[in-house]
Amino acid sequence: MEISRRQAGDFIDVRVKGRLDGYWADHLTRALEQVVREGCHHIRVNLAEVTYISSIGIRVLVYFYQQLQGIQGVFVVASPSEPVKKVLDLARLGELLMPEAVPSAASQTMEIPRTLERAAATFEVRRLAPAPPLTCRVTGDPELLIGCRFAEQHSRTTLFPDSTLGLGLGAFGNSFEDCRGRFGEFLALAGAAAYLPTDGSNVPDYLLAEGAFVPEVQVLYSIACEGSFAYLARFEAAGVAAAVALPELVDACLEIAGAPTVAIALVAESAGLIGAALRRSPAGEPSDAAPFRHPEVRRWLSFSAERSHTRSLAVVAGVASRSPERPLEPLLRPVGKAAGHFHAAAFSYRPLKKGRIELHSTVKSLFGAETLQGVLHLLGDDRGAAGARESEFVRGACWVGPISQITSERTASP
Repeated sequence: MEISRRQAGDFIDVRVKGRLDGYWADHLTRALEQVVREGCHHIRVNLAEVTYISSIGIRVLVYFYQQLQGIQGVFVVASPSEPVKKVLDLARLGELLMPEAVPSAASQTMEIPRTLERAAATFEVRRLAPAPPLTCRVTGDPELLIGCRFAEQHSRTTLFPDSTLGLGLGAFGNSFEDCRGRFGEFLALAGAAAYLPTDGSNVPDYLLAEGAFVPEVQVLYSIACEGSFAYLARFEAAGVAAAVALPELVDACLEIAGAPTVAIALVAESAGLIGAALRRSPAGEPSDAAPFRHPEVRRWLSFSAERSHTRSLAVVAGVASRSPERPLEPLLRPVGKAAGHFHAAAFSYRPLKKGRIELHSTVKSLFGAETLQGVLHLLGDDRGAAGARESEFVRGACWVGPISQITSERTASP
């Protein structure tokens, strides 16, 4: 099979020559996936030189039609050969894949966003419905992680409804004793919560709000931001590297919000995540060496030696500040010119709809339809040339909200 492509106005024309059977279907799938990953959501597949198509080939066409239809893109078959047209008509797919009138990108009504140009990325900024600034609540004492001194009196049952962004150390379960051996990194966003158990399974788990059910987490410490986001910023990496690092995204979000401290929700195509995750629960037996002293650190923490979850779709929740103060300051680490705390959940890849998108439906569809691959605390690797540096993203959406009030809810002392 031969596959070529060219830009034609709003569309990418993909021309296929040969047999579209079980052997070559994966070849076409990879070619179309690459087009979608490059950000083109208007694809026209020319099958004039395809001599044969099997049911597997048809399945590839229908899959990309459904995928792009779901994000308001366009996928059509153009100039099918007689054998291909006959099969598609018999399968009653002719009207679906070969419509008489094909919509163009220009014909779709879109608002005109404000543009923010940066060296690493271009941002299209939209003001969301007017909303009061977010409030932030810090629960627990992160200093108890040193020596792994968490006990039952430090655990708190916390609900994370769809209006709350949260992250920290916690577990899914009915009580502290139920979760004692499983506490790990978690994040909560838009009615969904995900965490990585430390019981040795290394399999992430999640809870999704349905009806009256609200995700509940046994929390050791957490940051929780309540309210609505003020801005939606769509971004696309620019330049030779074709990826934008987390510190650059954070800096742009702080500028967009015009506030010293912000909450950020991010859904984006990953070019690689850098971070760490606990291997063992910090609520077991206390240990002076745990979890940061060498060589014990290797038993307690797993670090990304190189970028992980490349070519995935990442959901990131966190807070950032240019001038961190207590009670938030102990939870923040340097993120470029600012300080922040971010957790990420990595999912199997799917393209994002362009333009204005809604946070709750986007997150819910990911948790409901894609595979949750991992959860980690995003950290920069500062080992210079030997390090993997920062998490990077290709394109995506940031929801940003200024934080106006920060309160603290301390658990009992050890």
